[in-house]
Amino acid sequence: MRIVLAALLTSIAADAQAHEAGAGEGGSWNYLWVVLPLALTALAYAIGLHRLWSTSVRGKTLHLQRAACFAAGWLSLSVALVPPLDRLATQLFTAHMIEHEILMVIAAPLFVLSRPLAPLLWSLPLTLRATVGRSLGRSIVFLPLRKAATNPFVATGLHAAALWLWHAPSLYDAALAKPTVHWLQHLSFFSTALIFWWALLFGRGRQSYGAGIFYLFATTLHSGFLGILLSVAREPLYRSQGLGAVDWGLSALEDQQLAGLIMWVPAGMIYVAAALALAAAWISGSNNSFAGESNDDAGARRGASCRT
Repeated sequence: MRIVLAALLTSIAADAQAHEAGAGEGGSWNYLWVVLPLALTALAYAIGLHRLWSTSVRGKTLHLQRAACFAAGWLSLSVALVPPLDRLATQLFTAHMIEHEILMVIAAPLFVLSRPLAPLLWSLPLTLRATVGRSLGRSIVFLPLRKAATNPFVATGLHAAALWLWHAPSLYDAALAKPTVHWLQHLSFFSTALIFWWALLFGRGRQSYGAGIFYLFATTLHSGFLGILLSVAREPLYRSQGLGAVDWGLSALEDQQLAGLIMWVPAGMIYVAAALALAAAWISGSNNSFAGESNDDAGARRGASCRT
């Protein structure tokens, strides 16, 4: 854990040395408020996972798989939110788009697959564990989130609304102008993506995988259409984005077009891959169900023949 925190702090320190004191938008050390929650979350997860492993050896393999997903998601989130990528995103639309796609189609599904709530709860003292768990389950504040996370239609709509609203020129320019609005944009993308992926993967169990394929297809279409709009636009849509593109040998329009292509093609391929994985799991579950029914029928026939 100390190695991870040291690596994050070193990244920030190196970025700070590349800028004069007081230069830039608030200074590189403002990233500490991002690094510390990331580090504390990783520490809490490690403590909780150790406690779970010590009490249940049989579940160690399963928890190890989930831990790998958590680690990959945590690293993806760290790459997206701290320098150099986040600093570069203020200069290049392409970098900003990569940052957003990491949040929505890489970090979010990995965190969902890790199902981190149990290890995080187990990181708490025994006297608080049950109380916090019951509070989370019964809290009126989290009730809308729980309902959305079990309804793929609502979850898909929320995620689509966040994606399209934040790409409206006025809101997008506001996010570039004000760091607080920028972080709210990131939070909106990441949180609605978590709800979206949870609803598709775990919201209603395996029986909803068929509907999940449809919602993934719908998300591929509408996000791809937004990417196409950015790619074919004849002029930059956002005044403040892409101002540093010339330093990278690109015009602002070329930078926007490349960002649109990233949203359209690579991100779309991830949705397609997820839909194929859901289809395979759905078919596999159906085959297992049919196999169970066949075995039951065979047993019933054997019993009937014995009685006769």
